[in-house]
Amino acid sequence: MSAIDAENVVVTYADGTEAVRGVDLTVPEGEFFGFLGPNGAGKTTTIKTFTTLLRPTGGTIHVNGFDVLNEAQSVRESIGYMAQHTSVDEELTARENVKFACEAYGVPRAERADRIGELLDLVDLADVADKEASEFSGGMKKRLDVATALVHEPPLVFLDEPTTGLDPKARIRLWEYFREINRQGTTVFLTTQYLEEADELCDRLSVIQDGEIVATDAPDTLKSQVGGDVLEVTIEEPSDDRKERAREVAHESGLFADGTIETTEDGLSVAAENARRAGTDLLVALRDASFTVTGFDIRSPTLDDVFLAITGEPTDEESEAGSNAEAEPVASGAAR
Repeated sequence: MSAIDAENVVVTYADGTEAVRGVDLTVPEGEFFGFLGPNGAGKTTTIKTFTTLLRPTGGTIHVNGFDVLNEAQSVRESIGYMAQHTSVDEELTARENVKFACEAYGVPRAERADRIGELLDLVDLADVADKEASEFSGGMKKRLDVATALVHEPPLVFLDEPTTGLDPKARIRLWEYFREINRQGTTVFLTTQYLEEADELCDRLSVIQDGEIVATDAPDTLKSQVGGDVLEVTIEEPSDDRKERAREVAHESGLFADGTIETTEDGLSVAAENARRAGTDLLVALRDASFTVTGFDIRSPTLDDVFLAITGEPTDEESEAGSNAEAEPVASGAAR
C-alpha cells in the first residue's frame, strides 16, 4: 500500500484561480519524500488537501489507504502534521504539551507516560521537560512540535516548511530527528524552501510549478539532468541592466548552445556540458564587452541549479503564507 496515492488532483478557488492542476503523485510507505516549488506554486495547497484541511475540487486522494473526502477522520487519525508555525502552548511545559497531544489523539492512558518520555528523549528535551515552552528557543519549540506530531505513532508525517526561520545549527539538529523517525519506519512528506535540506534528506522529490508537477526523481538523478558543470561569474557593479547585458554577451558568444544562462545576484550562472572548457573564452568575451570580472568559480550542479533549470526561478525562502493557499477552494459538487 502506498502512503499517498493522488490522481488528477485539482483545486480551484472561488475566484477561478487554479491553484492545483491535475497533480498525480504516489509516495510508497517508508519513503522520505520531498515536495518543492517556487513561492505560490501550490505546495501548501497540495499538502492541505492531503491532510484534509482543504477539499480538492477534483481528483482522488488516498492517504494510508483512506479517501480524504469520505474517510477524513481516519486520515487525520493516521497522520502527523507539523505546520509552518509551531502549535505549542507556551504556557505549558514541554511534558504538558506532549501530554495534551496524547489526550487529543486518544493515546491510551496507560501508555502516555512511557510515550511522553520516549518522545522527549527523541527530540532531546528530556532535561527541560518541566520548563515552560515560553523559555524555549525557536529551535527547541520546533523540536517540541515534532514530538507532539508523533504522539500517536502515525505511519505518515507531513512536515510543512519545518525549519523555516531556524539558524543552520538548529536546522541540522532537526534533520537528525527527521532521519531517525524515518529509520524507524515512518513515511515523511517534506515541503521545504531549503534545497540543501531536500538533498540531504529525501529519497525522491517532486517539483511543482503553477499547480502542476514538472519533475519527479531522486535528487542525484535530477542533478545529473542539469548536465555538465556550473560556471559562476561575478562582475563589477552588478546592476540589473549590466547583469542582463552580461547574460546577452554570454548568449551571443555561442559558447553554450545547449546550456542554461541566468543572471544571479552578482553576475551570471551558466550550466552546460562544456562550462569548464569554455569558461576562459567567456571571460574573454566579457572583457571585450567592457566587463570587469571579480569572481570566477566552476562546480558540480546542486538542487538549486536543478530548481532554476526546471522552473526558471531562483529559490525563495519566503513561505506561501498570505497567498491563495489560505483561500477556500470550490469543492466538486459542493453547495455554496
